[in-house]
Amino acid sequence: MSKVYEIREPISKEMEVFEEKFSKLMLSKVPLLNRITHYIIKRKGKQMRPMLIFLCSKLLSNGKVNDKVYRGASVIELIHTATLIHDDVVDESNKRRGFFSINAIWKNKIAVLVGDFLLSKGMLLCIDNKDYDILDVISESVKQMSEGELLQIEKTKKLNIDEKTYFEIIQKKTASLISSCCKIAAISVTTNSNQIEKISKLGMYIGIAFQIKDDLFDYGKSRIGKPRGIDIKQKKLTLPLIYTLNNVEKKERKWIVNSLKKRNKSRTLINQIISLVKERGGLNYAIETMNKYHQLSLKELEDFQDSRYKDSLISMINYVIQRKY
Repeated sequence: MSKVYEIREPISKEMEVFEEKFSKLMLSKVPLLNRITHYIIKRKGKQMRPMLIFLCSKLLSNGKVNDKVYRGASVIELIHTATLIHDDVVDESNKRRGFFSINAIWKNKIAVLVGDFLLSKGMLLCIDNKDYDILDVISESVKQMSEGELLQIEKTKKLNIDEKTYFEIIQKKTASLISSCCKIAAISVTTNSNQIEKISKLGMYIGIAFQIKDDLFDYGKSRIGKPRGIDIKQKKLTLPLIYTLNNVEKKERKWIVNSLKKRNKSRTLINQIISLVKERGGLNYAIETMNKYHQLSLKELEDFQDSRYKDSLISMINYVIQRKY
C-alpha cells in the first residue's frame, strides 16, 4: 500500500465525491476550455490539499463532513490549479508533473486565461453559496501568494535574499495556501477560535517544511521531483544556498554570486555550486530547519483527540519531509 493511499484511506469516500463534484465544476460552454480542463483533471496530482481539508474537518467534527467542506476543498483546488498554471507561464516551464504544461501546448495567452477562469470559478463558488468566510480566507491567500512571487522576482534580480526574506517569501508563496486549507476546514465545522488558530498554524508549519523539502530536491538526484540544479540555474536563492553565502569566506561568496549571474550556466558549474553548498553545511542546515518545522507541526496536533484522522494527518506531515518527489 502506498503512503498516499494509506493517508487517504479514512477519507476515501469523501475524496471520490469531491472528485465528481470538482469535475462538474470545471465544465464550461466553451469547447476549447473543456478540452483543457479535461486535460488538467486527467493529470491531477496527489490532491494533498483537498485531502488535508477533509482530514482536518473530520478531526474537528468527530468524522462528519458537510457541504461547506466540499465547497472549501473545491475552492482550494481551483485556486491551487490556477496558480500552478500561472506559475508555469511566469517560469516559462514546459513540464508539470512529467506532462506538458498548459502553456507548452496552448501557449501563454490561453494558459493565463484558463488560470483566470479557474480563479473566478473559485470566487463565484463562494459568492453563490454565501461562503463569505471562505472567500475572505482564500482572497487573503491569493494576495499573499502574489506578493510572495513578486518579492522573489525582485530579490532574485538583485541576488540579495537573506534568511528573513526567504521565510517571508515561502510563507507567502507556499505556506499561506496550505494554512488556508486547514483554516477553511476548521471554519466549515467549528466556531472554536482556539481550534481554528491551532489548525491554521499547523498548515503554516506544514507549508514551510514542504517548501524547504522542495528546495532540497535541487541538490538531490537528477530527474527526481524536478531537474537537479534548476533553482540555481534560475538564480533562486533557497535556504541551503542562503546559508552557504552567509557562512563562507568573501572570496567564495564572490565566486558563487558571479557564477549565479552567468546567463548560460553549464552543468559543471551548477555541480560545483552544489558541491560547495554541501561542503559548507548549507544542506545540513536546511534539513535541520525543515525538521524543526516538522516537529512544530506535530506539536500542534498533540492537544487534539486521538483518531484515525489524526493518525492520517501525522502520516501526511511525515510524508511531507520523506517524499522522494
